[in-house]
Amino acid sequence: MPLRVYITCDIMAVMETEPWSLEFYITSRGDCPAEAYIASLPAAERAILARYLDLLEQFGVALRMPIARRIQGALWELRPGPHRIFYFIAIERRCVILSGYRKQGNKTPRKEIARALRYMADWQEREG
Repeated sequence: MPLRVYITCDIMAVMETEPWSLEFYITSRGDCPAEAYIASLPAAERAILARYLDLLEQFGVALRMPIARRIQGALWELRPGPHRIFYFIAIERRCVILSGYRKQGNKTPRKEIARALRYMADWQEREG
């Protein structure tokens, strides 16, 4: 099924009028892992990823498979093609974008999950 069919069937029924805000996690050293990953991609792939981020901004917690999936606890991933972008939902309708990687197998690498969880804990300690 095309992407728009999933959106129409699964999300439109719960769509809210106020958009979510997207916030990129910044390390204590001032690095932004998700932005660095996105910037490393070719323009066509960045455009696809931008569309998924637009969907996250529009629908927030209502996003489900095949667009988004819960990984562990509060950690979620966007799933644009071979890319995975980790994020979590913070208070006041905010989605915090943590990091990204290119999928190479069927399972999410533990190393990538651990890094995203570390970033989430750091953000919550400093910002939350």
